[in-house]
Amino acid sequence: MSTAGLPKVAGINPPIPTSAHTAAPAVEQQSHPDARSAQGGPDETDGPAGQPGTAQDGLASWVDDLTTLHELSERLARTACVEDALREMLRAGGALTGARRGLAAAGPAGHGGPATVTGLGLSPAELGALETVPLPASPGTVPAEEIHPDLCHEPGLDPRHREVAVRLGLGASYAVRLATESAGRLGSAVWFYDEPAEPGERLRHLIGLYVRHATEHLARLVELDHLRATAAGLRAQLLPTRLPRIPGVRLAVTHVAAPGGGGDWYDAMALPEGALGLSVGGVTGSGTGTVGAMGRLRAALRAYAVLEGEDPVAVLSDLELLLRLTEPARSATALYAHVDPATGRIALSGAGHCPPLVVGERRVEFVETSLSAPLGMLSCWEAPGAEFRALPGETLLLYTDGLLHRTGDATDRAVTRLHAAAAGAPRAVREDPALLADHVLRTLLPDGRGAHEDTEDLVLLAARFD
Repeated sequence: MSTAGLPKVAGINPPIPTSAHTAAPAVEQQSHPDARSAQGGPDETDGPAGQPGTAQDGLASWVDDLTTLHELSERLARTACVEDALREMLRAGGALTGARRGLAAAGPAGHGGPATVTGLGLSPAELGALETVPLPASPGTVPAEEIHPDLCHEPGLDPRHREVAVRLGLGASYAVRLATESAGRLGSAVWFYDEPAEPGERLRHLIGLYVRHATEHLARLVELDHLRATAAGLRAQLLPTRLPRIPGVRLAVTHVAAPGGGGDWYDAMALPEGALGLSVGGVTGSGTGTVGAMGRLRAALRAYAVLEGEDPVAVLSDLELLLRLTEPARSATALYAHVDPATGRIALSGAGHCPPLVVGERRVEFVETSLSAPLGMLSCWEAPGAEFRALPGETLLLYTDGLLHRTGDATDRAVTRLHAAAAGAPRAVREDPALLADHVLRTLLPDGRGAHEDTEDLVLLAARFD
């Protein structure tokens, strides 16, 4: 089913616990399949033997409801992506109603793009079967909630809907629409039950309060995902689409972007007389503004690299002046290297950037570079350059500080680990720059490179000299 018309589902009507003070007991007490249904059962506030309860009983019951609602909402607030939020919402709704299975979907309303679909207690095959259920004729008129108390015998139900319900053993369904006034309709959440049932008014009211809060949270996450996708698309347009082919040098690069859109860049450009220019750097901050500033600096560096020839210090001096005059509120780090593939001569200069690493059979060492401030931090910037010669079979690794920060270690410890990772690469791995870069990343970051908690970009550019 698409986001616009998920089937709305109904559930059994278990009682809300009257003595639950934590979310776990609430889940345990509300999940029994023999929970009383709203069809023919006493009202949730009734006393023993169906006699009307006192006002104190009703007040105590609502206090417990609000406590449970608060605890479930706190758990939801800790989710950081749409899929996790949908999964937590299904789990909480199942705990409130005793549901065993459910389905939820939310998409970027007004932005286009695919919806995120998550199931509770459903296999991929069962999710696929539910997606074959026909959509309503007028998706825009779907009510805020929809109840099907008996899917197998309800008159007027679409035959395909009934067929899927019988095949999956669905007895009833209860669904709610996910929508906000500002974002519009985001999707739907559906809970399925094994037996015919219908939720009571009090239970539906409690679920409605929770879903209202959950939808606001989902809307923020969906908007954040849209901004991240926008930043990623902009960044992809501002970085090289391919690396140049230079005789005598093989290049490989890995770029892992932060979810919020970081400002790290890399570049490799063919220069006059067969030379090669390599650069990595990063602009402070995150978001689309930072990505735009990164693109402007990278484009300017390319122009200065052509104009200044073999002088990396002059290239970064020109870049620093441009940054200070045009974007005084920003700072950036950068490393630029001018490479002569025929002789292996490399002249480089850095501005507050990590020193490159040379990896070969006879040496694995960092290039000695003078310490200097980042671009935009001094009124008059200039740092001495460095020059060395790369031997055939050696690889030059240029990287951003995100590679070190993502390890979670202190800088000196991360630098030591980087050196050890490169030194421990097998001979066959060192012969291919892509394999060497991948080996370094897997050694430093064995748990992955793109977790949501990572807030910095990562760039690793490898140049092997044949």
